[in-house]
Amino acid sequence: MYLSPEGLKKLKEELEKRKHSRAEIAQKIQEAKALGDLSENAEYQEALAIQSFNEGRVMELEEILRQAEVISEEMNHRHEAVEISAQVKVESKFGNQQFTIVGSSEADPVKGFISNESPLGRAFIGRKKGQEIEVDTPKGKVKYKIVEIL
Repeated sequence: MYLSPEGLKKLKEELEKRKHSRAEIAQKIQEAKALGDLSENAEYQEALAIQSFNEGRVMELEEILRQAEVISEEMNHRHEAVEISAQVKVESKFGNQQFTIVGSSEADPVKGFISNESPLGRAFIGRKKGQEIEVDTPKGKVKYKIVEIL
């Protein structure tokens, strides 16, 4: 799994925040226990659900960070072909668009961050300026022409 230095920092910060919230969550569980009958105690059930989600996310973040390959500064140079960390300007029937190719944990298609593992990301990887590709999308087949690679 690939991460930019910024993505790595963001995930580490989230992990620390979640680890520090453990004490607060444990306190909420204790307070909810004090309210009485646990089988009908909505506050207790909610606190347990929050704890479960938090612990699951801690484990997920630790695994991502363990497997992460950080994109080096050398990879951030001007790209000859599309690769991870490249910004790609394209033309399609939807007009001009710009995407940044990132690892899956940093993907945010709404903001233009496309995972290298997505169909669109896989189609762009290795392509060069001027090349055209056709990708199956939820909106049907779309042709993209690579205008610029940054």
